[in-house]
Amino acid sequence: MQGTMEAILNEVKKVVTGKDDAVLKVMLAITAGGHILIDDIPGVGKTTMAMGFAKAMGYRCNRIQFTPDVMPSDIVGFSAYNPKTQEFEYREGAAMCNLLLADEINRTSSKTQSALLEVMEEKRVSVDGSTRNLPRPFTVIATQNPVGSIGTMQLPESQLDRFMIRLSMGYPDREQEINILKARAVSDPLRLIEKVTDEEQIVSQSENVYIHDAIYDYIVRLIGATRENEYIELGVSPRGTLAVAAMAKAHALYEDRDYCVPADVKFVFPDVVSHRLVLSSRARMERLTDRQLAANILETTAVPRLKKGKA
Repeated sequence: MQGTMEAILNEVKKVVTGKDDAVLKVMLAITAGGHILIDDIPGVGKTTMAMGFAKAMGYRCNRIQFTPDVMPSDIVGFSAYNPKTQEFEYREGAAMCNLLLADEINRTSSKTQSALLEVMEEKRVSVDGSTRNLPRPFTVIATQNPVGSIGTMQLPESQLDRFMIRLSMGYPDREQEINILKARAVSDPLRLIEKVTDEEQIVSQSENVYIHDAIYDYIVRLIGATRENEYIELGVSPRGTLAVAAMAKAHALYEDRDYCVPADVKFVFPDVVSHRLVLSSRARMERLTDRQLAANILETTAVPRLKKGKA
C-alpha cells in the first residue's frame, strides 16, 4: 500500500507544487473513507488538486459550482417524464460519482448544503420514494472561501462535523510560484497525470491496521481534553473520535506499518479536530485559534509508551 500511495502522491504533485503536507493529508482522508473541506482563498490549487487525485486514482469525478440557485435535485437527481415510454425515469445528480468536487459550498442555500451533507453521511440518495446507493468509494472534496461574507451561507458546526478533515493550502513561496509559471507555459499539467490504481484498490485497506488499547486510550484522552478545556465551549463529538482513529490507521499504512503508534495520532489530530471545536468567548477575546488549542492539547496530554512484544 505504501508504494501505491506514494505513486498517487507523485502524480498529484505534478500539478500541485510545494504543498506536500496538504496533498498527503487529502490522500490519508480518501484512504480512510472520509470527506475533505479545503478552507482557502481562490486560485491556490484546490480544484486542481481534486482533479489530480481523481485522474491518478481512476475515479469518476463530477464537479459542481455552488451558487444560490443550485437545488438539492442537482445533487441527488430527479425523475423526468419520458414521453416515449410514458414513464418517469431517474436522472442522475452530481453525487453519482466516486469523487465529488463541491466548489464554494458556502455560496449555496442551507437546503442544498443539507442535501449534500445527508448524501455524505448516508452514501445513498432517495428520490420519489426510491433509494439508490452511490458508487463506492465515494468522497467529497468541498471548498469554501474564508474571505468575504456577501452571498455566503456558512456551514454550522453540526454540519462541519461531517468532514473528516479541514485544510488550508495557502500561497506558494517565490520558488514554487516560478515553477508553476514554467509548468503552465508548456501545457496543462493535468494531462500528464497517469492512472495509478483502480478505485477499489485503495479505500478501506486501513481497516486491517491494528490499534493497541493504549493508543485507543490516548485518542480518547485527547478528545476528552477538548471537552474539558476552559477555552472550548463545545468539544469533539464521538464522530470526531472515530475520525482520528481512521486517519491514524491511514497514516500507519503510509508509513508501511500494519499497526498504529502515537506519532500517527499526533500527525492527524489538529486537522481532524480543529474545525469541530466551538471556542468560548474568552478564547475569542484572547485571540486564540482552534489550531492553537488543538496543538496545546497535544503538548499537554501524556503520550503512551509502547514496548515491542507479542500482542
